[in-house]
Amino acid sequence: MGLTEYTFGDLIELFIVQNSDGRYGADSAIGINIDKEIRVMRGDSSRKELEKFCIVPPGTFVYNPRGSRKLGLGYNDTNNTYITTFNNMIFKIKDCAGNIVLPRYLFMYLARKEWDRKAEFLSWGSSTEVFSWDIFCETPIMLPPLPIQQKYVDVYNSMLANQRNYERGLEDLKRAVFAEIDIIKHSTRKVAVGDLLEEIDSRNADGSITNIQGINIEKQFMPSVADTTSVNIKNYKVVREGQFAYSSMQTGRDRCIRIALYDKDAPILISPAYSVLQVKEPSAIAEYIMLWFMRPETDRYGWFASDGSVRANLDLDRFYEIQIPMPDAAQQQAIANIYIAYMLRREINEQLKVQIRDICPVLIKGSLEETKD
Repeated sequence: MGLTEYTFGDLIELFIVQNSDGRYGADSAIGINIDKEIRVMRGDSSRKELEKFCIVPPGTFVYNPRGSRKLGLGYNDTNNTYITTFNNMIFKIKDCAGNIVLPRYLFMYLARKEWDRKAEFLSWGSSTEVFSWDIFCETPIMLPPLPIQQKYVDVYNSMLANQRNYERGLEDLKRAVFAEIDIIKHSTRKVAVGDLLEEIDSRNADGSITNIQGINIEKQFMPSVADTTSVNIKNYKVVREGQFAYSSMQTGRDRCIRIALYDKDAPILISPAYSVLQVKEPSAIAEYIMLWFMRPETDRYGWFASDGSVRANLDLDRFYEIQIPMPDAAQQQAIANIYIAYMLRREINEQLKVQIRDICPVLIKGSLEETKD
């Protein structure tokens, strides 16, 4: 049996059920990103009208029709029910199409860069491109028989299970070190951040550095998403190994102190709006300080300490007032070693995620070619 052509409208249908009874709270709110992941929604959800959010049961898909180049998309392959903003659209495979396409195969198909390019081509709009539901449903798709789909889904599932097992170990390591810090904070002196760190301002005056990075709410450096085509990179700040980048903006909104410790050899650039900090206290270890700022409790304090502006900023002066427990150098180093191990494992985990994303087009192509043969 060869390939069969369908339209997406033959296979999927909208599933729009609002959280009208308020059964699901802020802890069930999720968003989606361009890496095709469902992520816990960060920020203050207390003022959001969660009753207007839409329910995302197990086995359903979420996509954001507004975007450019890459569509935000996610597949709920857990046993949990979530809610998401009504700006997103939730769909599921039709009951009548259950013997035509596997949910995981459909997700693999939609997770490819090829699909992003197709969706971008079919989108319309000016400042904001929209890939509408009607156009989505009219788009054709070629499918192999179910047994061949299952064969390639099994390969994907095996890789995914390996990555998730690795990630669970990563989270266990983080919880262990947080528990150790919780013990220390009650038994050692506390020192203000301003006595440990100092701001430096090194600019890219000769324009020799071109790698512009930002900081995400996971406290990681990431390629800048801002349009930098017309900016003067000579005015950007330089971050070197062992230095921190700190953003005071929107700490209250995100309930997150946006800070990251740079650990690579080659220097990078960050926006002039950010602060670059380095350790000035000889007895302090940068990795230990960074671990303190990775704690959810510290993020909550940063949210509490933010100002009352619309952006809810945590200005540098107030950031400097945060108190950190400072044990002796040996204890700091022991904890810092765990941080270094954690960061290495986190980097490996991110590489595994990239491999899984990159394998989707290979598996889809393999399934189509096998069917043709």
